[in-house]
Amino acid sequence: MMKVLFLYSSREGQTKKIFEYIDGQLQGDECEFKNLHEIEQVDLSLYDRVLVGASIRYGHLNKKLYQFIESHLAQLENSKVAFFCVNLTARKEEQGKDTPEGSAYIQTFLKKSPWKPELIGVFAGALYYPRYNWIDKMMIKLIMTMTGGETDTTKEVEYTNWQKVTLFAEKFKNLT
Repeated sequence: MMKVLFLYSSREGQTKKIFEYIDGQLQGDECEFKNLHEIEQVDLSLYDRVLVGASIRYGHLNKKLYQFIESHLAQLENSKVAFFCVNLTARKEEQGKDTPEGSAYIQTFLKKSPWKPELIGVFAGALYYPRYNWIDKMMIKLIMTMTGGETDTTKEVEYTNWQKVTLFAEKFKNLT
């Protein structure tokens, strides 16, 4: 049995939901969840594999992710670690926005971060309009209007491609 650490930065819960799904794919492994917003230090050497996942909000990854990378860079570089990003733009699979090469967010991350993960995933997130406060609801509606997405603020729409998450979980499981 492998010991696996899941480190997540989730705003509305879709990133954590993706982690929970991956947990189900790693049957037989002991998976531990930690919120990047609540931890200061962690010893990655205690784990066989580590998966870091973070969501985009208003075009940016949370600064806690970059702080974590900065303070744990040596450990990240010496461990079996993968990364995935969750964003609404990745719903445009036909445009390649769901790939590390086609994701502007991943390209920005790779320029800003000293850590270069060996395995990177990009997954579409979810729209949870009824859960947003009024300002977020209107801002996200504006963004979705500009990008051709759902604008009905009474709806919750999940764009995550679970088959793609399954394939990523297999790659993560076989990370060497």
